[in-house]
Amino acid sequence: MGQTARVSAVVWTAAGSLLAWLWLLLCQGFFWRTDVRLPSRREPDVWPSVCVVVPARDEAAVLPDALPSLLGQDYPGRAEVLLVDDGSTDGTGDLARELARRHGGLPLTVDSPGEPPAGWTGKLWAVRHGIGLARARDPEYLLLTDADIAHAPDSLRELVAAARTGGFDVVSQMARLRVESTWERLVVPAFVYFFAQLYPFRRIGRKGTRTAAAAGGCVLLRAEAAERARIPDAIRHAVIDDVALARAVKGSGGRVWLGLADRADSVRPYPRLGDLWRMVSRSAYAQLRHSLLLLAGTVAGLALVYLVPPVAVVAGLASGNAAAAVAGASAWLVMTGTYVPMLRYYRQPLWLAPLLPFTAFLYLLMTVDSAVQHYRGRGAAWKGRTYARPDAVPDEG
Repeated sequence: MGQTARVSAVVWTAAGSLLAWLWLLLCQGFFWRTDVRLPSRREPDVWPSVCVVVPARDEAAVLPDALPSLLGQDYPGRAEVLLVDDGSTDGTGDLARELARRHGGLPLTVDSPGEPPAGWTGKLWAVRHGIGLARARDPEYLLLTDADIAHAPDSLRELVAAARTGGFDVVSQMARLRVESTWERLVVPAFVYFFAQLYPFRRIGRKGTRTAAAAGGCVLLRAEAAERARIPDAIRHAVIDDVALARAVKGSGGRVWLGLADRADSVRPYPRLGDLWRMVSRSAYAQLRHSLLLLAGTVAGLALVYLVPPVAVVAGLASGNAAAAVAGASAWLVMTGTYVPMLRYYRQPLWLAPLLPFTAFLYLLMTVDSAVQHYRGRGAAWKGRTYARPDAVPDEG
């Protein structure tokens, strides 16, 4: 009787995983498709002015591969690059000036905001300073882009054309991250895949939906919408600042669009697992609103959706339980199929797709570690700067 109950539990759990995958396949905004690129657009009669704000903290290693691409933008309107040197110790500001002298192109201003006051997380204090500098230029749009993002020469004009044509207040692209090392191949495409699963791109751009997200490496933001949504002051506590920005803009009546990039690539390397681990664990528990209940639900959900299928296959084959093996294999097959488009987008071999359960297990461990670090009082860390836990940060009104 006990053996039969255990066998039935395996079958029902595997069947539950299969049902979950069928729901994800058909009902979660077709998150697995990678054809959400810049929407239809036409060039405006008059090109609006743009200020490009680049928060930079100790970015000397990546600036030579990224900053010249911004300075070399083929933009017909008035545009200027504002690089905010956020307390760098590696000569980031001087290197930026040297690159501007060497490459020419768009005007470059380098300034520093000083140390942030209590309550400001991540790069948002630098973004605030950059937006303050931009206000003196009175641009219609702000391009918020990280110092490690290399843009194609027509990136800015295509972003502006898409925003103008579609009437969007935010047009954001998920920059194509670097995928060269073994760990990058295993972890990076899955990072974007999981993000799209949480925030289906098709829902973000649709009117009347509550789903909102952006990708911080490339965000074109209408200046009027930023002022209306009080960006970045209203989100100064946010660890996941890009999602918070999109929610603030959408919550104030703005329209938001997010998709995959064809014209923006991250040049930052993550050669070791530890580098990727820190990238994910820095914000994973913040994504769960620092809730132990949500953490438990996430761990259970990841286990059911990603770990149960291969376990059911092995257990079913070992015990001769065909039903468990078939249900597990079917769920694993659907999972693998939904991952294939992302691997193609990243130009990776398709044999990596069946390894998604292993990668998901790594993400489960990263999420748990993020919670552990939170309760050890270490808070969120960014570029060597550690911030207090959100419940310890005073509200500045």
